[in-house]
Amino acid sequence: MKSNHDRALNVAILLNSYRSPFIAEIRDSYARSIRAVAPNVSLTFFHPADKADDFPDPDAFDLIVIGGGNADPRNKHQWILRVHQFILDVVAHHPRTKVCGICWGHQTIAMLFGADIVDMETPELGVTESRLTPAGRRFFARDSSNSTLRFQQHHRRAVGNPPQGFTELLAEHQGFLSHNGAVLTLQGHPEKDAQCAKLRLRDATRWFGVDPDDRAAMAGYEAAMERPHDGAEVWARVLEWAGEKHPNPAIHL
Repeated sequence: MKSNHDRALNVAILLNSYRSPFIAEIRDSYARSIRAVAPNVSLTFFHPADKADDFPDPDAFDLIVIGGGNADPRNKHQWILRVHQFILDVVAHHPRTKVCGICWGHQTIAMLFGADIVDMETPELGVTESRLTPAGRRFFARDSSNSTLRFQQHHRRAVGNPPQGFTELLAEHQGFLSHNGAVLTLQGHPEKDAQCAKLRLRDATRWFGVDPDDRAAMAGYEAAMERPHDGAEVWARVLEWAGEKHPNPAIHL
């Protein structure tokens, strides 16, 4: 595969939200956020949660994004098991195709490689800071005085321990890179802007018991979703990594 300096990357995105009423808005948020840093990138969307066997041909893409989802990745639903098998097949048989897991994808990939998924005592909702490890600072080219990344967060499950064969890029198991450099995972949502994040504002009522008529409390969560974040920087690095010819950057971490 050629680098993204030679041609526009071909990116496949798996939308794993089962019967979500916001699937079109999630798709559009991916397109806005990625094309803001790479206008010529080719994006193709797949819907394995709602369409059986709707998966990309790994050899046709530089990068496959395993996106967020609204189901527990530990469940044994047939569509989830198909996604699991697809990930394992790509990693085992298509090492030149990069894979990036986001949120549900991050948890799913970590689980497939030996990590535990745990239910959080306090879910995350809105933009928060994630601390880079030394390996993460090198991967994202940040120095020790600038050692966090800000992500939109929307999750109530987390990775409980590192997966086998991965280097931790973000503390508290929020980001990993495989030792061969071909698989990257991020708990946070670089693809979400405030417009997309606020579609799920009412999860504050389910997760935190907030009265939906409490305007001050709801405004606090809305403000958290409107904070500045580093989605553009993260996508720029992810796409650069996806275009790298040799999938071994982790060797130097």
